[in-house]
Amino acid sequence: MLLSKRKVRIETERLTLRPPVHSDFRAWARLRQDSQGYLTPWEPSWAPEHLSRKSFSNRVYWAQRSVNGGTALPLFLCRREDQVLVGAITLDNIRRGPAQAGTLGYWTGMPFARQGYMREAIGAVVHYAFTQLDLSRIEAACLPENTASRGLLESTSFKYEGVAQSYLQINGRWRTHVLYASLRSDRRGRTEAG
Repeated sequence: MLLSKRKVRIETERLTLRPPVHSDFRAWARLRQDSQGYLTPWEPSWAPEHLSRKSFSNRVYWAQRSVNGGTALPLFLCRREDQVLVGAITLDNIRRGPAQAGTLGYWTGMPFARQGYMREAIGAVVHYAFTQLDLSRIEAACLPENTASRGLLESTSFKYEGVAQSYLQINGRWRTHVLYASLRSDRRGRTEAG
């Protein structure tokens, strides 16, 4: 199923999850700037133009192409009560065929950390991926010392699967990650020919 067949908008108890739009630039740039010290130990190095309007516009166009092409689902987390941007979550690298899988990445702005927003968003995106996108497996990875992210994944139905050596460049260095996955329960170990 291609994502473009419907406008993607996911509502949770406290959040609206939706693709970024050009008018989000100021809120996004401010939240990223204010949270830079909090985020950079866990993310790829920021390019010098990371917070520029042009870079953000490219991000919005990439999001539109990805949703329309069914290859990714990049979403901003907006607090429903006031539409304040609290972070972002992306289901990326969507693979069809025998895999039916995708990779989850996420970040929360420092002022909104440890308030349950990302737990709510992950639960909603995984549910959407399984029920609307017909995926069977959602993967996620984080640094071994990122206890907050590990706890978050473990509290949202992700199971530890192992270690990937030099998995991603984080903050300028190739870093080993721990791997997690959430599996669609009605498909575990089954095939169509069963």
